[in-house]
Amino acid sequence: MKTLKYLIIIIAVTTTIFGCKKADKFLDRPPLDALIDGNYWTSEGNVRTFAYGFYTTYFPGYASGFDLTWGGYFSGETLNDDFAPTTPTVLTRQVPQTGGGWSFTNIRKANILIDRINRVPMSTEAKNHWRGVGRFFRAMEYASKVKAFGDYPFYNKEINDDDKAALYKPRDPRTLVMDSVLADFQYAAANVRVVDAATGPQKLIVNRDVVLAFMSRVFLYEGTWQKYQENNTAKATQYLEAAKFAANEVMTKGGYTLAADYRKLFNSLDLSTNSEIILYRRYQTGLLTHSLNSYVNKEPQTGVSKNAVEAYLASDGLPISISPLYQGDKTINNVMANRDPRLRATITNDIRLPGKVGNYSTSGYSTLKFLNEDIKDLTNGNSSLNDTQAPVIRLGEVLINYAEACAELGTLTQTDLDNSVNKLRKRANINMPNLQVVGGLPAVNNVVYNDPKRDPSVPAMIWEIRRERRVELMMEGFRNSDLRRWKKYEYLDTQANPDINLGAWINKADYPGTTVTIQNNATQGYIIPAPRAETQRIFNDPRVYLSPLPIDQIKLYKDQGVDLKQNPGW
Repeated sequence: MKTLKYLIIIIAVTTTIFGCKKADKFLDRPPLDALIDGNYWTSEGNVRTFAYGFYTTYFPGYASGFDLTWGGYFSGETLNDDFAPTTPTVLTRQVPQTGGGWSFTNIRKANILIDRINRVPMSTEAKNHWRGVGRFFRAMEYASKVKAFGDYPFYNKEINDDDKAALYKPRDPRTLVMDSVLADFQYAAANVRVVDAATGPQKLIVNRDVVLAFMSRVFLYEGTWQKYQENNTAKATQYLEAAKFAANEVMTKGGYTLAADYRKLFNSLDLSTNSEIILYRRYQTGLLTHSLNSYVNKEPQTGVSKNAVEAYLASDGLPISISPLYQGDKTINNVMANRDPRLRATITNDIRLPGKVGNYSTSGYSTLKFLNEDIKDLTNGNSSLNDTQAPVIRLGEVLINYAEACAELGTLTQTDLDNSVNKLRKRANINMPNLQVVGGLPAVNNVVYNDPKRDPSVPAMIWEIRRERRVELMMEGFRNSDLRRWKKYEYLDTQANPDINLGAWINKADYPGTTVTIQNNATQGYIIPAPRAETQRIFNDPRVYLSPLPIDQIKLYKDQGVDLKQNPGW
């Protein structure tokens, strides 16, 4: 068995080191699942090792090395309204010739795991647990595919190479696939272990709470997609109820509490005892490191937009447009004064401009959230050697998932708010006033209010829940997905929403030598990170809510006599 394990490791390492040309030779060999079928599925330990192969795909954390395309800060960061880049990322314009995410690799891998468990000599409880883990990963993969493409071929078993009818079957309807995803999550929630004592620290592995937390994320997305994109009230209700149920299970049975320090969730060297963390990715010098701490400290960065900064409430719980406490934005001190403390925990208390400092920001507003100041000048705080730990999913997200699900279902009560949003606001170092619901409208200190900058198509209470979500999860990789499911890509249009292409207000005389452009080419005013007309991002094509299928797949299916229908508009 040891020899076999070493062989698998050697193949993986060799493929990585020598790249595609060497890897091509391995393609002529029997597939990995055939290699290990003979005598691999003999122990629970081997099953566990196989399951670990899914982790980096679905739990990337802060990625590794110089890779910043993880699911949060840098990946797609310019394709939302939180960041103001010099060249805004454009929405998809062309159908890819190949690739584009159309793949069944992880689906097949999950189905192999689910099937081979039957061969392993272990208890019924163990088999149910690992079958639940397999179904969880299958659900995660299909949720990702549906999010990208909508309708997608669903397979609940391994398909043989000679089964052409199955291999080239048409796409299954989105709701059929997501009903199957829901069934997988429900099975996993009922069977995956609450504690898997054999694996060590629980916050590093898939357990019941991890399943439920991700279930709340997946079905909040799908429930709101069905509501706003498909106008399918029945399915929206079903999926939002699933999200609410899953979140409530974690909230009431998981034993998690919000961490006292908001920033330490994102810049700590140890998250193993953090009471808010449900799952994290562990980094260790010499084994696995990343470069996020260095990026937000030493390098030029894409800055936070004026629009995002203005989303943070004043410290009295009111939007800055109506709060008497707001002091304006003519200096960074004014911006920070009397605001939700999460703002000060997210951006630095200075303006950093090109031509003045090397670690400038395109908008002047620089990121603080992920920086560990204690190691910023040490070896492990620089380059790609960072070892701060990465939260994968945490109670804070689950709480806001719950609040939004309740609001979208139309069942939101004060108790719901007190158990979710108001816990976030009462975090020890945040301490914001409670959000209240009065006659279905938002209120603070028993006074109903309405944000003058609210999108009029969004009900006032849902607007405030969305604001809370944006602020709590700022830079964590959710905003683009949120805008997609709410059918609000119109917010990405830099001409229709100029505040997303604005940064800090400055007087250029205070920053001699800076190369930034000021609005209307004035000497003082708001920075325009992307001043050129040809770089503006225009949203005028709703087809981009779904990704196009690659041309080679459509042709491949056509050669087999199957019409693989392209997504609308592509």
